[in-house]
Amino acid sequence: MLQDNYVVGVDIGGTHISACIIDTKQWNIYLENVARNHVFSQGDAKTILQTWASTIQDIIATSPTPIQFIGIAMPGPFDYENGISEIQGQSKYDDLYKKDIKGLLAEELGLSKQSIHFINDAAAFLQGEIFVQNLQTNNRILGITLGTGLGSAVWNKGEKAFDAALWNSPYEDCIFEEFLVTRWFVRRFKEIAGKDVTGLKEILDNYRETEEFQIIKDEYAKHLFDFMQFFAEKHASEIFIVGGNIAKALPIFIADRKEFERFQIYTAILGEKAAMIGAASIFS
Repeated sequence: MLQDNYVVGVDIGGTHISACIIDTKQWNIYLENVARNHVFSQGDAKTILQTWASTIQDIIATSPTPIQFIGIAMPGPFDYENGISEIQGQSKYDDLYKKDIKGLLAEELGLSKQSIHFINDAAAFLQGEIFVQNLQTNNRILGITLGTGLGSAVWNKGEKAFDAALWNSPYEDCIFEEFLVTRWFVRRFKEIAGKDVTGLKEILDNYRETEEFQIIKDEYAKHLFDFMQFFAEKHASEIFIVGGNIAKALPIFIADRKEFERFQIYTAILGEKAAMIGAASIFS
């Protein structure tokens, strides 16, 4: 599909846009150069689109060859095939609701609509990690991101990864997300220890040797295993890539726990680069 090996990879979040040139032969960032800008996502559509376009134009200017394709990792809900925003009532991008983002962005950039493709951000993370870790010979891989929210995605060999959208699946007396993200650590530590913390990092830095942390560690491991088992059964794979800020502490939670041995678990290595590489890999 490519006439050359350079594609723009873009990651759009609730308050930021990052863009880079991806060398699709090596699956790395050309010259390690990333353009980043803050986005006022509660602003008007024109301002948001101009911020996105100027960031992308800045990075296109650094390309060694003319750019034919732009892959964009975008949070949902979003009509990825047609490029229509369906985000509403999430304190971000309300003014883009039901607008033809693909067409409007193509106009801002002076490109054809066919040059721009979108992918779910959780799916882009998974796809980026798969290509960089050279795991694409597997038939199916599941991705989990653990941070302020719970992301889940599925990749099938030869296909584009897709959002599994399992964050709100019922679990215990609520949904899975409420037991696996940063706010769970904050809430649970307050319940057990009576102390306010900002998240897992503060707990690990100051309370790792305490009895309270041992309780939290055991509980979180159970919640994570339950989710992975649910995910594995729903999508028929036991190969996982786990990313997000909480994943950095993954060995602490799963070490010496035999139940996790049924899974083949890889830890994400790319950080913010994953979504941009994954977005570019749409065109591989």
